[in-house]
Amino acid sequence: MKNWNLLINPLDNDNPVTVQVLGICSILAVTVQMKPAIVMAASVVVVTAFANLIISLLRSTIPPRIRIIIQLVVIAFLVILVDQILKAFVYDVSKKLSVFVGLIITNCIIMGRLEAFAMGNKPWESFLDGIGNGAGYGIILIVLATFRELLGSGSLLGYQVIPDGFYALGYVDNGIMILPPMALITVGIIIWVQRGYNRKLIEK
Repeated sequence: MKNWNLLINPLDNDNPVTVQVLGICSILAVTVQMKPAIVMAASVVVVTAFANLIISLLRSTIPPRIRIIIQLVVIAFLVILVDQILKAFVYDVSKKLSVFVGLIITNCIIMGRLEAFAMGNKPWESFLDGIGNGAGYGIILIVLATFRELLGSGSLLGYQVIPDGFYALGYVDNGIMILPPMALITVGIIIWVQRGYNRKLIEK
């Protein structure tokens, strides 16, 4: 049950974006289209999960005074590895994500989980916690990208989904949705909706 909660709680009750309000910067930049958002979400899940696992395995050997440096080295290694894989297999998406893959190194969600969980828990639990928190971040990323691409460009994953007939009747894509401020506003709406159906979060 505990392991299940490590995977499930970050998706809603303890979501790193909508409850802990972490990782907001990258959300503003990579949610204009769904494809980059999905790739970014998967990248964060991989880095968070394996960074948690590695730090948990090493936790008893890490001197307290240099733990942050070691954590950053582990994250940087994983991010470089993910970045090279993206460039090799999905170069077009990697180009769209640009520097934001590299900035996963400074993502406060990852550093937060290493400090708050991996440094004090066993490897398997830490690995699950990393997957859960990465997935919680990824879900918000993908939901945002869905609304922004659909309303801002009339497409999903690059494919037009709003029929031409709508445009013939006068429908116009909402260009405001692809501007960074709308990502922040949409996150605010998601937080409001989440607290509307989950009353426990009002106390947080």
